[in-house]
Amino acid sequence: MNPEDLKTYLDRLITNNLKISTMIWGAPGIGKSSIVEQLASIHQLEVVDIRLSQLAPTDLRGLPVAEAGVSKWFPPEFLPQQGRGILFLDEINMAPPTMQGMAQQLILDRRVGSYVVPDGWFVWAAGNRKEDRAGVFEMPTPLANRFLHLQVEPDFESFKTYAIGQGIHEQIIAFLCFRPSLLHKIDPQQPAWCSPRSWMMASSLHYNGLDLAPAIGVAASAEFQAFSLTYQQLPDLLPILDGNGSDLPFPVEPSARYATVIGLTIHATDANRAYYAFCWLTQVATAEWIQLFLSDLLGLMRSRGQLGIFAVLIEKDPSIQKFLQDYRQLIAA
Repeated sequence: MNPEDLKTYLDRLITNNLKISTMIWGAPGIGKSSIVEQLASIHQLEVVDIRLSQLAPTDLRGLPVAEAGVSKWFPPEFLPQQGRGILFLDEINMAPPTMQGMAQQLILDRRVGSYVVPDGWFVWAAGNRKEDRAGVFEMPTPLANRFLHLQVEPDFESFKTYAIGQGIHEQIIAFLCFRPSLLHKIDPQQPAWCSPRSWMMASSLHYNGLDLAPAIGVAASAEFQAFSLTYQQLPDLLPILDGNGSDLPFPVEPSARYATVIGLTIHATDANRAYYAFCWLTQVATAEWIQLFLSDLLGLMRSRGQLGIFAVLIEKDPSIQKFLQDYRQLIAA
């Protein structure tokens, strides 16, 4: 499944209050942990992030304390005692087998020693796969059988939707539209390589005029720098967004076209600007570029509460209606 599918699946577990222990598998840096954090925020849940690889068995089970001639296990303070939330065992398979074994009772029975997971808490885990060169241990079969297993793969469309909403630099988004294979590309020979997580870091670097190579590697950074030169070929987007771009041509170079469409999408901050950008594209661009624009724009308009206004503007424009009719016929054919 892609990250958006994962988010939907986990959201349904929460909505339906299914307290089934769940394991999320996927390559490093694709957003497993951030999706858990996003859902926790949406549902107003607390998150307790536990890295078993950093603990000893007694850290999880607690310490024995003599009480009235009986040894009792006092649980650690980091385990939740009340409320609602997600007990998240991140990077679980980086822990040695002894610690994974210690976690079995917590995962299946929702208890370990004298500690019991409160009713309002979900128990989820995440980990990388062996093929990702992540230095993981084999998950014991008895432990694996205690989980639901969700496999997530990097997906550019899911990342793009998230990146636009988070304000990732438009040149980063446009470049990845042009070179989506670089969204996630592990280079075992280099410490820095491309992943959704490292592109988020690269965006911060780019906003501050710093070299991207420390985040995404030398090769990807060089490609991005070459792509950035295409911005010198772009039409001035402001007149287009203000409805005065009728005499401006659509760029010829594919990289510049991606940059133009993404730029219009991000800077269409209200329904009027979105409408003018849409009108201009219907006059100068072919259907695939307009589809790229709309696929990203509609979600943004919805999140900004502008979708209804945008729809009204389109319905009042006969030329747009004709384009939409021709487009529907093209798709049907």
